[in-house]
Parts: sequence; C-alpha cells; structure tokens
Amino acid sequence: MRTGEPLPSVGDVLAALATGLWQWDTAAGLVTVDAEAARLLGLPAEATTLTEAQTRARLHPEDWNEITGVVPLAVDEGTLAEVRIRIMDEQGNILRVVRSRSKPSFDAERRAYELIGTLQEVTEPTPGTAAARSAVTGDWRRSREAFLLDAGRALAEARSTAEVLRVVGGLSMPGFSPDGLVVFGAEGDRLTIIGQHGHQPGDMGPFSHMALTTDYPAAQVVRTGRAVYLSSPEEYKERYPATWPLAQPFGRRSWAFLPLTVAGRTMGAWMAAFAYPVAFTPDERAVLTTVARMLAQALSRAGAEESERELTEGLQRSMLPSLGPEIPGMQVAARYIPTGGGLQVGGDWYDLIPLPSGRFALAMGDVQGHDVRAAGLMGQLRIALRAYAAEGHRPDAVLSRASRFLHGITHDDHQMADLRFATCVYVEADPGTGTLEIARAGHPHPAIRMADGTVMIRPTAGGLPLGIDPDADYPTTRFTLEPGETLMLCTDGLIETGGHDMESGWRRLRTILEDHRGADGPELESLADALVQGVHGPSSHHTTGPLADRREDDIALVLLSRPLKETARPAVRRTLLSVAQDEPDRIAEARRHLRELLHDWVGADQVDSAVLLVSEMVTNVLVHTDADALLLAEVTGDAAARRLRVQVTDAGDDLPHKRRPGELASSGRGLMLIELLADAWGVDPRGEGKSIWFELYESGEASGDVSEGVSADGSGEAPEDDGPEDDVSEGAA
Repeated sequence: MRTGEPLPSVGDVLAALATGLWQWDTAAGLVTVDAEAARLLGLPAEATTLTEAQTRARLHPEDWNEITGVVPLAVDEGTLAEVRIRIMDEQGNILRVVRSRSKPSFDAERRAYELIGTLQEVTEPTPGTAAARSAVTGDWRRSREAFLLDAGRALAEARSTAEVLRVVGGLSMPGFSPDGLVVFGAEGDRLTIIGQHGHQPGDMGPFSHMALTTDYPAAQVVRTGRAVYLSSPEEYKERYPATWPLAQPFGRRSWAFLPLTVAGRTMGAWMAAFAYPVAFTPDERAVLTTVARMLAQALSRAGAEESERELTEGLQRSMLPSLGPEIPGMQVAARYIPTGGGLQVGGDWYDLIPLPSGRFALAMGDVQGHDVRAAGLMGQLRIALRAYAAEGHRPDAVLSRASRFLHGITHDDHQMADLRFATCVYVEADPGTGTLEIARAGHPHPAIRMADGTVMIRPTAGGLPLGIDPDADYPTTRFTLEPGETLMLCTDGLIETGGHDMESGWRRLRTILEDHRGADGPELESLADALVQGVHGPSSHHTTGPLADRREDDIALVLLSRPLKETARPAVRRTLLSVAQDEPDRIAEARRHLRELLHDWVGADQVDSAVLLVSEMVTNVLVHTDADALLLAEVTGDAAARRLRVQVTDAGDDLPHKRRPGELASSGRGLMLIELLADAWGVDPRGEGKSIWFELYESGEASGDVSEGVSADGSGEAPEDDGPEDDVSEGAA
C-alpha cells in the first residue's frame, strides 16, 4: 500500500492478521461470525449466523460457562472481556485454542447483553521460556479468584471423604481443567489411592500400594513435600523413565503432582492430569497449590468426622441393644434418633429386660446432657437398672435402687462440679394378661392409643428424677393394656423437637397417632416411623412449634402393642386413674381425662354432665373418707349409640345417702345430681369399701327407668339422708 492510498477495510485487516470477528445478541440468541471466525470455530470459512446452541457445541463446556460469567463482570466494571476458549470437534477433541476480546454492553430495555469481539488463535508457550512465565491478567484472573472462592466453599461443606472427592471431581478450573484426578494417601511406606476421577475401574491398580521409594512423581511428592510439574510427555519420560510406561497408556499431555499438607505434615499427594499441554505458569501453579491446600484440609476434616461417627455409632450400637426375641401375645417397636448435633449418642436409652418371673420389663430414660459424660452415665445406669430388674425387684424398688446408684456415682468428690440426674420410666408387663405396672421418675407420662384410634395421655404416679434424692420413693401405677391398644413411651425429644413445648408437642403427636391406621404387626413399625418422621423428617418443618428456636434433642421411642384378635369381643374404650388423699389437684386431671375419653361423643351436654358427676364423686371420696379414689371409665357400643359407665371406688365403709338439703344449704346435692343427670346409677358394696357408678347412653334414651339404679341395699330405692354424701360445692370447684 502506497502513501495516500485509501486504508484497507477493517475486514481485510483482520483477515490479514488471522483474526475473526463475532457478534452475540443474547436477546435474539444468535451469534454472527465472519469467514475467519467461522474457520477458527471449525466451520466452513464463510460468514454465517449461528444459534447459541450451535455455537456452544463448538466450545468446551467449561469455557462457555466462563464466557457467560465474564461478560456481566466486564459490563459492571466497564472493561474488556478477555477469555481463552478451547474449540472442540464433533468427537470432543480440542482443535485449537483461541482468545476472545470483546467490549460487551447491556441493553436495559431488552434486558440483554450485546457484544462485538475478535477471535484469534493462540498457541501454548514452550515450557521454560519467558513467555511461559508471563502472568495472566484481567478478567481471566478474576474468574480464577471467583473459582477459588466457590471451590473453597464447596470443600468446606463436604462432610465425608466421598463428598470431598465428588467436589474435586466436579471442579472446573477457568482456562485449564484436568480430565483425570487421583488422590493418593500414605500408609507406612506405601502409597494408597483414596479416590480418583476420570479413570475406569481397575486403571489405578498398578499405582495402588506402590512403595514410596519408587521413582514415581506422587511417591516423590509424599517423600519430599514438594510439588512436581510435568508439562509434556517428553519431560515425564526424561525425569521418571521407570514409571513412564505406566502413565503412557492414558494419553495425557501434562501432569501436576501436589502435596496434601496439613499442620506441616504431608498426608498424601494430588495428581491433576491434562489431555492437552499446560505450561504451568505462576498463576496456574498458584491455583493448583491453593486447591491442593483446601483439598488437604477438607480430607483431614472429613476423616476426623468419619472417625468420630464410626466411634459414636459403635458406642450407640453397644449401648442401645436390639429388642431381642418376640414376646408372646405382644409386639414391640423402638427407635433411637440422635438429633442434638455433635456427639451422635447422648443420654437417651431404652431397654427390654426379661424377668425371672416370666414377665418382661421396658425401661426408658434420659440422662441430663448431650456429651461424652452423659453417654457414659447412660451406659452405667442402664446396666445397673438391668441388674436390679434381673434380681426380681418390683418397679418401685428398681427405680429406688437406680436412683441411689446414680446419686452415688455423681456425688463423689471428683464429680461434684458436674452433677447429673436422669429421668426414667420402668414398665413391668405380663404378656398373658396385659397387666402393666409402671413406676416413673420425672419422665413424660406414657400415652395409650386405644383400639378405636382414641389417644390419651395415661397419667401415672411418679417421683423425682433419678440421682437427686437417694431416698426418693417411686409409687407404682397398675392398669391393663387391652387387646388392640398400644402403649407409647418416649423421651422429651420426641415431644419438644422443632420448637415445641410439652403441650403443643403432644398435640402434634396425638394427631399422628390418631391419623395412623393399624398399630400391630408391620403397622406398629410403620407407626414408629410415622412418629419419627412427623417430628424429625422433612414434613416436621411445616409443623414447627410456638418457640422461637427450633430446638433439637435426641429421640427415643418404644411402642408396646397387644394385638386385637379377630375373635375378641368388641373393643372397650377404658381409662383408669387413681386420686390420692394428698393429690386433690388430680381432680382436674380426672375431668380432663374424661373429656379426652369422650372426644367424639355426640352430645356435648352429656359430656359436661359426665365431667360434673365425676368431679362430684371423686371429691366426695377425698372430703368424706380417709381413702384414695380409683376412677374407672368405660365406653362400649357402636358410634352414636354407646354407653358410658363411670365407677369410683374407695376403701371407705360408710355408704352415701341421698338427702334433701334446704334452699340455702351448701352441700347434700351430690346424689341428687347423679339421679337427675345419669341414665342409671348405683352403689355397690365390696369386701373392703364400695363403688359408686353411673351410666350415660349416647342416644339420650335410657335402657330402663332411673329407678334401675341400684341402691346399697339392692332395694332399687336410694336410702334416706343419714350419712356422708357427695358435696356439690366441692365437686364443682
């Protein structure tokens, strides 16, 4: 070109410089390329328009992701976007490496990016030359920094060796990514393979258990703690001729072997192998070194957590025995779920103990705390309680001895700064009759799921938690588990997990128990799973409690069921409750218990009447006798035509008498209320004491006249006023 002649066109200049031009509109999803850019992309050398999918098919997937990440960053910072791109053919081979430089912009109205840039082929510099040591600058470096942040976060979240290896295998290093990874460990004087990615099973056989003295890069790295970089097969063959034949079949072009060092100790080596030549510039080495350090930390942390899990799971298995052989006539299901975090076994436990009498015992407890000491005390207490039970002691004596034992081992001179207590419930069961004797030490009350699906808390007498008072007493409550009923024992974790208190947590459990169909055989296991999932599974996040924090605690659960036989008589809904002379507050509990028993009764007025009469009858016993009251309530029959029978028994000898109180009298109306509200009632003398009973019929129609109520002397008429009677003012209080 002579001076004064017109300048050549931009296209001619770019073609002369072997530089292509490309334009990308993200709104239209189209990429326009000139003839040179098309040639660089491996297409016929002619201008054309491609879709994003067609363009993406010609680029390495990792590089396409880098482009989409660099463009918004360049727009935000007002800089050029520069990316190194690998062009691929249809077989996935790399044709060439090109550099793209562009000035992207953002169209706010179309909410799209537009850019015009150049493509120019580049060659990898020769290893060891000055060009190979030049630093990479600009957007490529920033993308590497973003990559390291993402990689560090992903490795920090990995909780097992397998997760760490999956994260490393999925790393996409900007500009250069290995297609083969191997993580080596060291055991004694041998290399071991912890994990690999990009190889077929069995490929790593020759490298497994290789002696550290072998002339192999990974062995040298473990011996010296210094990285080894091999930029070409020729360099590998020259430096490690003995092991080159092992590496040659993989067809790799470059290798990096880096030490995995934690706290100054080299625990292994990491190999990153590349299918194309890599110069290993200072920036590239810095990226690899940083990843190796994060990988070493992640593997060390994951190994420690796996060792802790293995230890605690072994401790859990040893401390929580299986339920053992089947129990004739009864079925048992149990669950233990560690949810408190940290140590995977805490102070919760359950146990099934065969007794010398032929009966068996169910024990459940919760030692205060969630640490190693709680787990140790739990193991000691469980063994001691099992020993006391095997000696044939009754439930109250078993808990009394266990309390003295725990008090003794926690109140010695060395442990006074860390006093612990434990809640416990101990149930002795007779498989033949279904009789249960329960002693309780500060533990949640058991619950009963009746044959018709009705669920009730079963109040039982109790004492202080174990270990607080060595002389504490633990009274025993006795009742019968009827055919078709299921007893539930649990620790407070099942109730309170998920931000619940005892009241709201129980309502959640009751809903699960009532909605579940069937509670014996395989269904008992299904019910146990449903209870655990309802408070600890994914669905529990939709049933959080009223407390601000979603509290978590270990869960122990035992279900004891007495199957309902096909030939058995119709199920009876029954509840039994004792009210001692020194427990007048349990009158309110008796009222609440009866309401729960009648939760689906048709007539609300009848429910109110029944609650009032129970209150009168129990109060009468406490006020006018020196005995305790025993309340028995039964519901029989089909829905909408059922019968309620309530019986209050005491050991007093005096029989109640009906009186006719004056208008201003404050007492004497108890039996009048029973006669007025009940469909039938009566008094049954016993050998020691008496029973007062009444019946209500759900249809509202008595099967006989009120006079069917039987008096104490069997005459059919209530006796006149000359003795103690129910006190309406006391009962209504």
